[in-house]
Amino acid sequence: MTWAEPVVVAAVALGAFAQAATGMGFSLVAAPALIAALGPHRAVPTVLLLAVFASLLPLSRDWRHTRPRDAGRLLVPTLLATPVAAWLLGSMDTGVLAVAAGCGVLAGVALLARGLRSAFLRRPGGAWLTGLSSALLNVIGGVGGPPIGMYAANTGWPARATRATLHVFFLVQNVVTAAVLGFVLPPWPTVAALAAGAATGMALAPRLPPAATRTGILVVSCVGALTLIATALT
Repeated sequence: MTWAEPVVVAAVALGAFAQAATGMGFSLVAAPALIAALGPHRAVPTVLLLAVFASLLPLSRDWRHTRPRDAGRLLVPTLLATPVAAWLLGSMDTGVLAVAAGCGVLAGVALLARGLRSAFLRRPGGAWLTGLSSALLNVIGGVGGPPIGMYAANTGWPARATRATLHVFFLVQNVVTAAVLGFVLPPWPTVAALAAGAATGMALAPRLPPAATRTGILVVSCVGALTLIATALT
């Protein structure tokens, strides 16, 4: 990785910290640096494998707090809709759609931050809509996390259950994606950085006030929306 190694290592450590502390955020933080350093063809499968470990490490401690039914309600529509969305949008210019989706996420984050709650999102139909939205954003700009994070921020689950359920969702999603795209063994410094970042996040997470996990999810979702918009405009 030559000159980019310190930046990549820092990004991976920060992404792993965010993932362990809030339940999401690894790919949003680490992927841009890895893509710049390794190129997209090598970086994408590398990010997928690192993301699996970024969810697996904290889940190894918190798996008892997972809400399997809720994770399944989000995963089923996401996994089913992803290939359909890829087929439908494969030949389209999705720039305008990406900007609109990013603005929609920012608006949703703002409303949730102001205390708005949606009763619909707590129902099975809300989970399906969230999963479909995640699949669509993932196909458009590789940023499928914000709808899932916003769903979790709306639920009112305990912080530990929120993190564990998000870990399950992203773990399964990344394993399935890696099975389709293949994987590349990451450079050893990134593995060490991931372990250090995840350990720090795992140590801090139980000490965070309950509202801090929700706030962290909203911040990461906002970053994802801005990334989606910036990618579409460049």
